[in-house]
Amino acid sequence: MHRLSNGSKMQYKKVVVIVGPTAVGKTDLAIRLAERIDGEIISADSRLLYRGMDIGTAKPGPDARGRVAHHMIDLADPDEVWSLAIYQKQVLEEIKAVQSLNRIPIVVGGTGQYIRSLTEGWVIPALQPDHKMREVIENWADEIGSVNLHRKLSIIDPDAADKIEANNIRRTVRALEVIFRTGVLFSTQQEKTPPPLNFKIIGLIRPREELYSRVDARIETMFDQGLVQEVKQLIEKGYTPDLPTLSAIGYREVMGVIQGACSLEEAKVMMRRKTRQFIRRQTNWFKPSDPNIEWFEMTPDPMDAVVNSIHEWSNIKNDK
Repeated sequence: MHRLSNGSKMQYKKVVVIVGPTAVGKTDLAIRLAERIDGEIISADSRLLYRGMDIGTAKPGPDARGRVAHHMIDLADPDEVWSLAIYQKQVLEEIKAVQSLNRIPIVVGGTGQYIRSLTEGWVIPALQPDHKMREVIENWADEIGSVNLHRKLSIIDPDAADKIEANNIRRTVRALEVIFRTGVLFSTQQEKTPPPLNFKIIGLIRPREELYSRVDARIETMFDQGLVQEVKQLIEKGYTPDLPTLSAIGYREVMGVIQGACSLEEAKVMMRRKTRQFIRRQTNWFKPSDPNIEWFEMTPDPMDAVVNSIHEWSNIKNDK
């Protein structure tokens, strides 16, 4: 096993980050990497925060979480809203806790905002919510739909819109609220104060068609594992379809099946299409040209190359 060569202050500041598109294989590689370098996994996936949303989010199961400690998973109920600022504060606390055990934090996920806010040290605008204005914008969204509201944002602030999912009404509304109240583009208001951490960012890639094939297989597996029943249980617990958390890919489509708005096969088609669109948006966050990311092809298995790269970066001593 690779361990930290000493307890120096510099060693305690090191954090590995694994990024890449949905279904590329981040979770499996991260678990095996954690076992190799004595690490613990910290999720940077906005969907994994919520209890009861397991199958549709491809949440690591008990076996995976038994092999390696996982953090930032199952922290909230689906009707609780976790802002970017809350995530940022909590993830820094989790990193500190893992480092205090003389282990390596491995931040893993495909939520670009979460990753960038951490590695770049975004200072989230401290503007308090204007509930009246927010209500007006939300009513506007009800009238024209979430996609059209997102298009309005893309006209006003294309950089902000490019980094917010079209069906994420909460973040679209928040961006418009900040713009209307301050008169300044939302995308320009994120000041940066990088945390005192040394990040090693590992990017994982596959050929696009191979990635899409894995997405299709994952969707079929979700239904085989009981995605429809999971959504029914959420409804039985009183969680309504209009919750922002249940707008996640898979949950909204299955809600449509349960309500009779579409067939099971139609839901799968929509899930495949939306996941492909999401993967293309993820590319905006994790670009192949980014000099801060070291990219590894997933075929053949890049594990040894990843471990060697981290070994060189962090001066971890191989004490096998």
